Amino acid sequence: MGKGGAHKLLAEFDGVPLVRRAALAALGADAATVAVVTGHRRNEIETALYGLDMQVVENPDYATGIASSLVAGFAAPGVRKAEGVLVMLADMPGVTSVDLDALIAAFRMSSGQVIVRAVSNGKRGNPVILPRTLARAVTGLVGDIGARQLIEASGLPVIDVDIGDAAHLDVDTPQEVVAAGGVLRG
Repeated sequence: MGKGGAHKLLAEFDGVPLVRRAALAALGADAATVAVVTGHRRNEIETALYGLDMQVVENPDYATGIASSLVAGFAAPGVRKAEGVLVMLADMPGVTSVDLDALIAAFRMSSGQVIVRAVSNGKRGNPVILPRTLARAVTGLVGDIGARQLIEASGLPVIDVDIGDAAHLDVDTPQEVVAAGGVLRG
């Protein structure tokens, strides 16, 4: 979004900050626990989430890359015991509770020893559900590395669930925020 620019997670979609919209989708899904990992401009993000029933986990190492946020999320007290962890990016305005429920249902119908991944037209995307058995591998991630390489190297079966365009719609630039229907704020 550019140094000193607007924060994409505070962009408003239908009058709701994007990070709150993502949190509401997670809270509306059939998940046992919702944890949100904060980092850059943490206080503003936490203000946007005020009043929601979820765990907020601070990632003081956010500047080192996305791996530190995955590690922080997996270490959250309510997450450590989960059979599977749904990893959702907050900059994806199209992901809904219905999409998350489809992923959760696919995971629950499996043995719990699978990875569930959102796709669109066969092309991999986000969110994903990682089984608890990958927790140790997640804690070993460093830098600006997400779960993609871990998924490919795990040897576990991958169940793809088509959630349509939402699996690929993320907003990383001011132009993408506006094109997706958002309004930049602060």
